[in-house]
Amino acid sequence: MRKLVYVVIVIFLFISCKDEKINNKEIAANYISFGSKITADDYLSKEEMYTKFNSLKKGDTINVKFASTINKVCKKKGCWMRLDLDNDENTVVRFKDYGFFMPLNSESREVIVSGRAYINVVSIEQLQKHAEKKGLSKEEIDKITEEKLNFAIESDGVLMKEEPES
Repeated sequence: MRKLVYVVIVIFLFISCKDEKINNKEIAANYISFGSKITADDYLSKEEMYTKFNSLKKGDTINVKFASTINKVCKKKGCWMRLDLDNDENTVVRFKDYGFFMPLNSESREVIVSGRAYINVVSIEQLQKHAEKKGLSKEEIDKITEEKLNFAIESDGVLMKEEPES
């Protein structure tokens, strides 16, 4: 009788492990891959990524993998995207060596991004030129007196969640 109980337990363990592997394959199948192959596990939330960015100083870089939602994509060829972080902040993601691009219609899609996070410094001169292109007045442009720090990622791989079937 004991042997039968042990056999049943062992069979149950094999079955439950097999189901978990199937579920992991199903999870991977729900993503479209861009760039280098990455996995859909061990990633930070957007809030955790925001905290990591706030711990960086100019010149620091860290390798990260995090999940977020696409707020905006380059409308010309998908060469960059802006991802949501915590507290109404964003990070701009560019792709390593322009090795891949995102679909132009991928706004509001969930992604997992792998890459190098850093602080991008925008000079006063660049900010003033950008303000001039936007058509701001000379007085408004002259008020720009400090450089701006932006959160940035150079991504080597992205997983984008497939759209749910309608």
